[in-house]
Amino acid sequence: MNAETWGTIPGLIRDAVERHADREAVVDGRTRITYAELGDRIERAAAACIANGIEAGDRIAVWAPNSLDWIVSALGAVSAGAVLVPLNTRFKGAEAADILSRSRARLLFVTGTFLGTSYVASLRRAQEAGAQLPHLEQVVVLADTAPDTPGFRTWKEFLASGDKVTSDEVHERAAQMAPSSPSDIIFTSGTTGRPKGAVITHTQTLRGYEIWADLAGLREGDRYLIVNPFFHTFGYKAGIIACLMRGVTMVPQPVFNVDTALANIAAERISVLPGPPTLHQSLLDHPNRDAHDLSALRVVVTGAAVVPLRLVERLRGELHVATVLTAYGLTEASGIVTMCRRDDAPETIAATSGRAIPGTEVRVDAPAGEPGEVLVRGFNVMHGYFEDPTATAEAITTDGWLHTGDVGILDANDNLRITDRIKDMYIVGGFNAYPAEIEQLIGLHPDVADVAVVGVPDARLGEVGKAYVVRRPGATTTADDLIAWSRREMANYKVPREVTFVDALPRNASGKVLKRALH
Repeated sequence: MNAETWGTIPGLIRDAVERHADREAVVDGRTRITYAELGDRIERAAAACIANGIEAGDRIAVWAPNSLDWIVSALGAVSAGAVLVPLNTRFKGAEAADILSRSRARLLFVTGTFLGTSYVASLRRAQEAGAQLPHLEQVVVLADTAPDTPGFRTWKEFLASGDKVTSDEVHERAAQMAPSSPSDIIFTSGTTGRPKGAVITHTQTLRGYEIWADLAGLREGDRYLIVNPFFHTFGYKAGIIACLMRGVTMVPQPVFNVDTALANIAAERISVLPGPPTLHQSLLDHPNRDAHDLSALRVVVTGAAVVPLRLVERLRGELHVATVLTAYGLTEASGIVTMCRRDDAPETIAATSGRAIPGTEVRVDAPAGEPGEVLVRGFNVMHGYFEDPTATAEAITTDGWLHTGDVGILDANDNLRITDRIKDMYIVGGFNAYPAEIEQLIGLHPDVADVAVVGVPDARLGEVGKAYVVRRPGATTTADDLIAWSRREMANYKVPREVTFVDALPRNASGKVLKRALH
């Protein structure tokens, strides 16, 4: 089977269940289910969506950490014809409400308490503070209890509501979907600071991650520790979707903890472990690493502007990982643009993000060998930003080239090396942080007159934010005050770790902040 014969994600699910029925599909804590059991659960979730009036094309959101329930609720909704809108688990209530409002999501699947935070309470506080969600009809809490409030119900109650919907009705709904129909809208921030939703179709997803699975060498019987968050393209598509394609066992890990990861790799005989370089570095450097049997590991896929050659060498030499690859992608290009090949030299894998995937083109807007903006064209380029034709026209040229906003260099073999970020984005422990969005939020503080945020190196997280702030006259806010305020108002990875107060920000003649002068 391939992307063309699967047609849609429900087609892929049906094929995976038929071909790998007795193989273990998901291990989540003490819960272990086969592909046949996973198929039954997804079908039941789809039936409940249909019973609750979800129509083809409706948006449904999932706001929860990596878990079996995430997989079942998301794929159940997609099997009912809905368009998936994943929400970042680091979001605060107001941030989540903004995406729910602009996507006009009719249904939300939300975790109970995660990392000591009640997401339901966070969302209700946002509504009490004025967030308007007129289109959100139901909130399904992925837990045993839910607020005694109209529109809220437990996962068990929701599933039971679909008991009268037959398998034939579920299959008929799935059969009505076209490969060209949107499968998901993943919101990503841009330089304006306003999150934009990239619309990706079923066929784009299937084609892109069939290629990913082939290049990575994913195979039936592999066991995949999915640490990358499901709300990211990398976690959902290079994780769940790729596993379905090859009959791979999924072991979701909701939070990266090096001790838990080592224990999982050993106990579950994990063979596939994609993730940011910091994840693999922490495994290699753990003092008790040798107490764990990591011998099953054979595939590592990573990516960042800089992947140390020493990391590639250590993964191959110390852990005997047969396949270590680097890749580059962005949400607007279905999460996959370039990828190394398994026979590439370690120097190529460390210094570049590989070559364009089949069926796509990559070019750099500069003379050969010189840095310039990376542009992408091909089947992987999004259909556009959700209901934002102006931003879409700015991002995609009339002849189909997507402006990535990243700066790179192509070598003589067309391997791409990312060297900078036009958009000033920096990556905090694997999470994309966008200065313009963070500046917009900090600018709401009553004592802040002006602010600029830049990424600075950090030994543990790769990069973190540093804010340069101009206080309002008479204000006495301290750095600690502003950081504490930021922790209450925004996702943790966005919070600046340092604050420096300045009399004025350096600007050019047109008023643009000269961020290089701040480093």
